[in-house]
Amino acid sequence: MASRPRSRRLRRTLLAVLVTASVAVPTAGAAHPAAVPAPAPAALRPLTPSSATAAGLDARYAANRDAIRAAERTAAGHGYRKRATTLRAMADPARHFLSFDGRDGGRGVEVLGDLARAERIAVLVPGSDTALGSERFRNGALALQRQLGERAAVLAWLGYRTPATASAAAVTPGRAEAAAPALRDLVGELKAAKPTARLTLLCHSYGSVVCAEAAPGLPVAGIVLYGSPGTGADSAADLHTAATVWAGRAARDWIAHVPHVRLPLLLGELGFGTDPLAPEFGARVFDAGDGGHSDYLVPGSVPLENLARIVDGQEPADA
Repeated sequence: MASRPRSRRLRRTLLAVLVTASVAVPTAGAAHPAAVPAPAPAALRPLTPSSATAAGLDARYAANRDAIRAAERTAAGHGYRKRATTLRAMADPARHFLSFDGRDGGRGVEVLGDLARAERIAVLVPGSDTALGSERFRNGALALQRQLGERAAVLAWLGYRTPATASAAAVTPGRAEAAAPALRDLVGELKAAKPTARLTLLCHSYGSVVCAEAAPGLPVAGIVLYGSPGTGADSAADLHTAATVWAGRAARDWIAHVPHVRLPLLLGELGFGTDPLAPEFGARVFDAGDGGHSDYLVPGSVPLENLARIVDGQEPADA
């Protein structure tokens, strides 16, 4: 009998989040437009072994730099000074983008490290409140690449419009379902271009829902869920992947307090079900330290070291 009152409390909690978000999101959207005008980028051919050479990648990076500069000019011309400043920084010749599209809030894949020579490739999939040009997201990718060292590349993948934390989109799978095809396409290109490289998905927060949607049959060695609210699947087996599924959560991560339930709605579901750290989920659990929700990729931290070990194909400490 005790489970019924608990279930009702969880249902009320999630419904309260949904109602609050439905009020808050339109207000936020009015103040901060989701899409700044930007020109359509030139179509780029998929990566192949011949185009994933140093020379081929340099040409691709240059083409995307031109697209970023064009988006900067458009943003400035429409009075979006903050976006123009962000794009100007992204167009620095020292930065390398595998893809870029400034429309609909912006999409991009930044490469940290030497992709042409990489033997291990980590794709970072971000969660809520990650916007185009996010310094926190890039700094985390840079810290991971430095931890991995030579012969490793980290791809900071912003391939979808991430939800706001306090929004209905953050507790429903719609954004993840829309994002999954682009993530699958990227992984497919990487596998075709770098067939011997070890590929790993590192999925933070809502990004773990994206990874779960993309997971079936994906040619990756590992899928790492950290700071995850759940995946929408009842178990790791339900992801239908041959990859090793890892899960970790820091001791002070607020995501631990999110109810791990999945409730049916008229047009979908609310919540993401089983806790990835729960024994019944079946993931391999690793030590994610004692930090908070945004502390997983801090230089010198326990989770950063363990994430790097997983990307390297090694056992993380205290797994």
